Amino acid sequence: MESRTYPEFSTRYPLLLTTFMKRPVKIYPDEIGVVYRNHETGEYQRFTWMQWYRRTCRLANVLKSLNVNPGKVGEPGDRIATMALNTHRHLELYYAVPCSGALLHPINVRLAQDHIVYTITHAEDTVIFVDDFLFPLLENIYDRIKDTVKAFVYMSDKPGLPKTKIQNIYEYEKLLSEQPDEYDWPYLSEDNYATLCYTTATTGLPKGAMFTHRALYLQTLHLLAYANLSNDPSRIFLGENSIPMVIVPLFHIHAWGAPFLAVLSAVRIILPGTFTVEGFCELVQTEKVTSVAVVPTILALLLEYKDVEKYDLSSLIQITVGGGALPLGLKTKFEKRITGLNARSGYGMTETAPTTITAFVKKYMSGWPKKKLDEVRVKTGLPVPGIEVEVVDGNGQPVPHDNKTLGQIVVRGPWVTEKYFKNPEKTADAWYDGWFHTGDMATIDEEGFIVIADRMSDIIRSGSEMVPTVLIENLIALADFVLEATVVGVPDDVWGEKAMAIVKLVPGASNTEEDIIEFLKAEGVNKGKITRWMLPKLVAIVDEVPKTSVGKFNKREIRNSLDRFLARAKDMSAK
Repeated sequence: MESRTYPEFSTRYPLLLTTFMKRPVKIYPDEIGVVYRNHETGEYQRFTWMQWYRRTCRLANVLKSLNVNPGKVGEPGDRIATMALNTHRHLELYYAVPCSGALLHPINVRLAQDHIVYTITHAEDTVIFVDDFLFPLLENIYDRIKDTVKAFVYMSDKPGLPKTKIQNIYEYEKLLSEQPDEYDWPYLSEDNYATLCYTTATTGLPKGAMFTHRALYLQTLHLLAYANLSNDPSRIFLGENSIPMVIVPLFHIHAWGAPFLAVLSAVRIILPGTFTVEGFCELVQTEKVTSVAVVPTILALLLEYKDVEKYDLSSLIQITVGGGALPLGLKTKFEKRITGLNARSGYGMTETAPTTITAFVKKYMSGWPKKKLDEVRVKTGLPVPGIEVEVVDGNGQPVPHDNKTLGQIVVRGPWVTEKYFKNPEKTADAWYDGWFHTGDMATIDEEGFIVIADRMSDIIRSGSEMVPTVLIENLIALADFVLEATVVGVPDDVWGEKAMAIVKLVPGASNTEEDIIEFLKAEGVNKGKITRWMLPKLVAIVDEVPKTSVGKFNKREIRNSLDRFLARAKDMSAK
């Protein structure tokens, strides 16, 4: 009798998020794996990996009872949306939805309401899971989405449903209590779509990037591999003893991969609901958090917090900064105030799930002094293993490695989105000549390090020259008296555009616009980092710098309110 082989469970074994989900419950079933702190009440909930897994199984059974349909290769399953913060329930959804075959759509609740409505109707979400904290937002848009969404599930630490006009609404915990805590997870194709993430739409409408199980699986493995390749003497790889806190919202590009990395690694994952300075400090102290990923704004908020020294933050050893360039000045100020840790930069975008480039110390650099190493750590860095990245000119040719020539970052690899959901025109705009075109401008230095310069839309074109605003922003941030700075172009009758710097000072500082220009001359012009004509012609000192929904400087809002900033700006043309 001829023996049968099973290639579907060997050479064709699917790379599924289900594999990640099963690992911690197999080896550490009774160990606390998920810690959630309600940012409003301060109350904690702790779950062993077995408890979390059983809740996730119950949730998968709930989805089945709601008639959620799985997808197949090339055809996404029902879109299941979340309007949720960083809670244990959101983490349960991150696995129950895609591992049962449906498509998870985490809604960026910080978008404008028109854009939120657009993403829901464009995605054709069938079910929305909503936190009690965000429920008023759902009620505000309900009349505009009720013909699209079939059911709503209310999530809260408190029992019961609120009084509401919303129809077909269910209580999360009650639904879970009615279902068995076992689920027969299907062996899906690894090419099944798992998640749908919409861009933050700095221009135009949000675009939906889809990711398969295979894409997310491979990105996670390569990020783990990268951690083992580091030569940075300050980088301590704790493996399963790491305790990460997820500050990046789970509704923003998979919280930069945290739900997948943390679960596969079987580490204790700390979920703070949403970020508050006090909550951050308390959780680091109480849970002995070792690592976080943040946008630069978070560092600035911690620097401003007058009571930070009251907390024991000594466990925190690693901070990854993305969502914007990490200015060396901000890094230096932060590490001076909160000692014992090291911040480093990274780069990605919605369409790359997101990790693409990270700071990297080459092996012959490991003995360099800290000051010199820090200059490497704030460079955007080198491509993550497993992905290809180039910086190309207008003809698609790689730019020289001279740290001067600007080009566009192009990428390709197993976790770059294949296409935008229901948007072939935008897909064609980005994918051509075999590369995904990011729209981000950068230079490459002699060591091969990529350094972000600007978005193509943000570069200032002054006369025949281009001014990369990120370079100017980073130089301004070096000043001890500067907390945050951004630079935008404003119309000019002679040059077409001129640069305006918008600056927030550190608390208690009384420096002037002249101080900012003099600092730029000393640190930029005199040291050959910029030319004199790159100096901002206008400087506005403000109380707050506008931010986007994910903490980046909101240059679009600044341009739309240009008169307000021009009224505060001082003309520095003669300085």
